[in-house]
Amino acid sequence: MRLQLPNPKLEERILSHLQLEKLETEEAGDRPKWDNKAQYMLTCVGFCVGLGNVWRFPYLCQSHGGGAFMIPFLILLVLEGVPLLHLEFAIGQRLRRGSLGVWATVHPYLTGIGVASMCVSLTVSLYYNTIIAWILWYFFNSFQEPLPWSQCPINSNATGLVSECVRSSPVDYFWYRETLNTTPNIEEAGGLQWWVLLCHVCAWSLLYVCVIRGIETTGKAVYVTSTLPYVVLTIFLIRGLTLKGSFSGIKFLFTPDLTELAKSTTWLDAGAQVFYSFSLAFGGLISFSSYNSVHNNCEQDAVIISIINGITSVYAATVIYSIIGFRATERFDNCLAGNILTLLNTFDLPEGHITDTNYDQMLTHLNTTSPEIFCELDLQPCDLDTFLSEGVEGTGLAFIVFTEAITKMPAAPVWAILFFIMLFCLGLSSMFGNIEGVLVPLQDLQVFPKTWPKEILTGVTCLLCCLVGLIFIQASGNYWLSLFDTYGGSIPLLVVAFCEMFSVVYIYGVDRFNDDIKFMIGHKPNIFWQLTWRFISPLIMFVILVFYFITKVTEKLFYKTWDPESETFPTLEEKSYPAWISVIIFILAGIPSLAIPLVAMYKCCKARRGSKMERHMTSDHPGKHP
Repeated sequence: MRLQLPNPKLEERILSHLQLEKLETEEAGDRPKWDNKAQYMLTCVGFCVGLGNVWRFPYLCQSHGGGAFMIPFLILLVLEGVPLLHLEFAIGQRLRRGSLGVWATVHPYLTGIGVASMCVSLTVSLYYNTIIAWILWYFFNSFQEPLPWSQCPINSNATGLVSECVRSSPVDYFWYRETLNTTPNIEEAGGLQWWVLLCHVCAWSLLYVCVIRGIETTGKAVYVTSTLPYVVLTIFLIRGLTLKGSFSGIKFLFTPDLTELAKSTTWLDAGAQVFYSFSLAFGGLISFSSYNSVHNNCEQDAVIISIINGITSVYAATVIYSIIGFRATERFDNCLAGNILTLLNTFDLPEGHITDTNYDQMLTHLNTTSPEIFCELDLQPCDLDTFLSEGVEGTGLAFIVFTEAITKMPAAPVWAILFFIMLFCLGLSSMFGNIEGVLVPLQDLQVFPKTWPKEILTGVTCLLCCLVGLIFIQASGNYWLSLFDTYGGSIPLLVVAFCEMFSVVYIYGVDRFNDDIKFMIGHKPNIFWQLTWRFISPLIMFVILVFYFITKVTEKLFYKTWDPESETFPTLEEKSYPAWISVIIFILAGIPSLAIPLVAMYKCCKARRGSKMERHMTSDHPGKHP
């Protein structure tokens, strides 16, 4: 039994296989093409492998049972990520259009899927390039010895160190005060920070130069931006393995806690991570594949890029935790040294009497012999696993944890420069796909005059995005960025992805899709693709969408703030969002999701009006319509 919804006039909207073959041999058409296969693969790898592979995947591994998290991640990578990636590659290559054009071709009522993808790509582009601006700021400050975040600055009276820095730490102070100059809550804008503003303008200018002529320029840039991060990661791994405690970090990361597999949150986070790490539903991958030869092996591409993506996630986690292991060991050693010094001074013991090896034994002995004195001591709890388990993700990992670890390394500026070059390349290559997901739909919607050349269209789009992105350059910008990241690129993407797969399988027709793939690569998709496209992947995405939606709707709206006046400072204080934030959340998550049914309703009403007018004209002029 075959389930397929009616789709009239589809044959009129798509090119036949014969027309595609003719188009291929004559090299006709106005769409640009990749210079070679390497450009295409590097661009897709650069788009898929982004900052999330470096600073979110390691955190998820650490917080969900280490090596145990790899099990649901790899299972869902195969059952969810690879099938949807293949589907996007194949449908873009077959219909030879951007994301909006593809879904409008499949059925006019599905145009909203392309609109939703464009909205999400725009939202993510706005804040993603702000992260690149912060990376540039740290990169420019890395050409100093010592690094500016390695020590506290002197106060304005030159009588001591800045109190806020002393009460927290140099890396925290440089991030929250010197870089963000953050306000204590989201309601206080705080004005634009000129130093970040310059980096913001620089980031958008660099992006514009790289995408000025579409894949003609991005295809050249990816030779650097997509390969350099792997070189830097390898250098960091080699260096990290020579540092004390690196193996403790790696062991801690991959030690499996199989009890985590029984928790639904582990599977939910694994599914979401697979989804985001492939950059699916943004529209960029569909556009990139549409520039391919019609007989390009899209199935092979999907498998290769999936393998690269999965290996990169694990590889990056290994590198990150080798450095985190070093940082944790440093803190553990310092904690132990401080306690030993306190014990030696308090009990008037000779130097060397208490060492790392007999520390626990001496603690027990002193507590037994002098319990009154021992109880009054302010000894710090020193546990290596506690230091290792202080899991952080996102900007906290990049700009606080990793930068602190770098300050402990010899030739720290060199490692800082390498680290931020790597982050810059990862961010920029991902932005190529994000901005492609905005530019192509804008062209399809004819928002700009057709007479405008590519350079002006790209320039105007980048300029407008740069201006709107100023909201993240305020002193409260970090709070806004966290809000956009949490809601702008989550639920809408899950909705779009589910609609994509449902539309291809049940509206375009999976049998037609199979025939298209046979025409393009020479054989029909095997049973694995059939089962995942028809049943398994849509079911997984629907379950993730429902659970994710329930989780977000039921959770309390809190955000973490840096407030020197807080009683818990320097711990970040949790504060409730103001009531009007709900409107912003609806704009970020609701409008892109609702664009799909709203555009379908608009197209339906428009089609009905058109058919009524046609019938009216027929009745008025019956002689003209025998």
